[in-house]
Amino acid sequence: MSQDDDDDDPYAPLPPSQYRSDAPFGTPDRYATGWRRFMPRFLRNRSWWWWISRMVASVLFVFILLVAYLAITAPLNKSLQPIAPPQITLLAADGTPIARNGAVVDEPVQVADLPDHVIQPFLAIEDRRFYDHWGVDPRGIARAAFTGVGGGSTITQQLAKFTFLTSEQTLTRKAREALIAFWLEAWLTKDEILERYLSNAYFGDNMYGLRAASLHYFYRHPENLRPEQAAMLAGLLQAPSRLAPTRNPDLAAQRYSLVKNALVAAGYITQEQADAMAVPELDVRTVNDVPTGTYFADWALPFARENAEATYSRQTLTTTLDSRLQDAARRAIERAPLGSAQVALVAMRPNGEVVAMVGGRDYSESAFNRVTQARRQPGSTFKLFVYLAALRNGWSPDDVIDNTEFTAGSYRPGNHNGRYSETITLRDAFAQSSNVAAVRLFNAVGSEAVIETARDLGVTSPLATGDPSMALGTSTITLLELTAAYAAVAADSFPVEPHAFVREEESWLDWLTSGQGSFNRSDHADIEDMLRAAINSGTGRAATLSVANFGKTGTTQDNRDALFVGYAGEGENRLVVGVWVGNDDNSPLAGVTGGGVPARIWANFMRAALGAAAAPPQPTPSPDPSGPVQPQDVPKLDDIPLGDGTRLIIRDGEAIIVSDIDGVGVEASIRDGGVSLEVDEEAAKEAARRRLEEELRREAEPAG
Repeated sequence: MSQDDDDDDPYAPLPPSQYRSDAPFGTPDRYATGWRRFMPRFLRNRSWWWWISRMVASVLFVFILLVAYLAITAPLNKSLQPIAPPQITLLAADGTPIARNGAVVDEPVQVADLPDHVIQPFLAIEDRRFYDHWGVDPRGIARAAFTGVGGGSTITQQLAKFTFLTSEQTLTRKAREALIAFWLEAWLTKDEILERYLSNAYFGDNMYGLRAASLHYFYRHPENLRPEQAAMLAGLLQAPSRLAPTRNPDLAAQRYSLVKNALVAAGYITQEQADAMAVPELDVRTVNDVPTGTYFADWALPFARENAEATYSRQTLTTTLDSRLQDAARRAIERAPLGSAQVALVAMRPNGEVVAMVGGRDYSESAFNRVTQARRQPGSTFKLFVYLAALRNGWSPDDVIDNTEFTAGSYRPGNHNGRYSETITLRDAFAQSSNVAAVRLFNAVGSEAVIETARDLGVTSPLATGDPSMALGTSTITLLELTAAYAAVAADSFPVEPHAFVREEESWLDWLTSGQGSFNRSDHADIEDMLRAAINSGTGRAATLSVANFGKTGTTQDNRDALFVGYAGEGENRLVVGVWVGNDDNSPLAGVTGGGVPARIWANFMRAALGAAAAPPQPTPSPDPSGPVQPQDVPKLDDIPLGDGTRLIIRDGEAIIVSDIDGVGVEASIRDGGVSLEVDEEAAKEAARRRLEEELRREAEPAG
């Protein structure tokens, strides 16, 4: 028999590959050819019902996994929380409102309390079959596509989107939106979904939720809205910012007409009733006379949000800001001959309570906070850490160090005044801000000891190990961070954390476990001795006060930054203040040094601040956020330089001539034909004392 005859023989034995491995020996495999041959042998002879049952089980398993995932990543209680941070009003310590920020959110609505004519416009224009679908409505999508009336997404989908998801337009996000919508429908009633939707939806003008919107636009609660008012509000949801009637009344009126047509098409009202519904008149009574931000408020608000409850209620929080001291800071900067330079000032108590903050010349022109956001070189103010590290390692203010010019090595810093000597005491080196002495002292104590001291005092900015230029303040730092380090010296406790809200006094046990440190008594006395010398006989003489004062000047290379940081006062009145002057583009200043303009700003603020602190207490105003507001940042002024440090300021119809005569600040005010003269009495006494000492010294000198 030929080979061809063997192939056609039905009784010929099958090759081994065509027998089923899961059947008794000798059972042939019907699917040894075709697409099933690629499957394992034990699956080739399964029935269609077997496959369908397994697929259904797999889908259910995946669905259960997705529901579990949503329960973790998108908990139901999230739909009960406001989708935007509620409004917070910040008050100064005396109750003066200083800033109001955040969304206007009010109490949630209850569907059972709302009239039908309030609910129907939202259903007609947004989701006509809301009570009939399971979260996704294909018919509604088709109707919206062909008629342009109604949204493609259901109310449930919209709740899922603005509660759990972002606004990105991707298929993945739409798929998650639909899945969450099914999940919401399974766990919540229709009325609960509608309540959460109406309580969180955005209505424009920073209004979130139906209650806030109805009070804002019509000054009535949603339970009392008239049909035309409810229809107007329902129309805003498509594009709240663009359709807000306070901004675009014509667009809002056009949308209102579409809502009326939708009400007729849904059978809620007749055409005659729709024609009788006129465009409602607005009744907007809420006027925000409090700024949305100031330098201090922008810094304090994140801390307020951290401690605020997740609630629909508006909140009012009292800060540590002192409105009198803030005004003193504003006036001290206003009087300074800054030219085109920028300026920053921060004042705090030794415990870190920030009582005044000016982050620039004009918040309305630049909200960039140069106290908290700008990282600049601190210059010689950084020498505090170098000399304090030396004191902690056994040096004393009377020890001497080489003060000669560097003539060898790759790094050769020089003294700003070009003066050198064989040796100099640490006290005089600190007071005169000798750069060569500071670098040699840095090398003697080691960069690790300097960095450790800076870290102890709360400095967190990067500091390069082994870089001798760090001794001269080449590592960048914020003014807030630097001033807090000086506050640690003033408090004899470190580190000091700047804060905007009053903190509860620590118990003895809390203090014991807080990790706070303090200085050796001798080291603290020595560093204060050196800080006092820097003002009274060193580079900071322009900041001298009639009370005990401590501070340090700082000027960076090419006069790009000029600083003065120090403290004065006693007990509860002690203030720690940092002042910075410079250009945002880091260009050089025209001859400005830390001992010049910054020191004078510091002294002018301190004189006003300490005088204000000693004045009789003023009546505390009511902490009513709607009360009068005192400007907390430097306003725009007509400021005209007249030469020789004299300036003319025009403010509120008053002409003020500001000058400095022999270090004494003088203000002459002209208003309504009258002239008033204001002299800095403390500065005048100090100038007279200095002149007397100078005359006595000259008389005591031998002739010839």
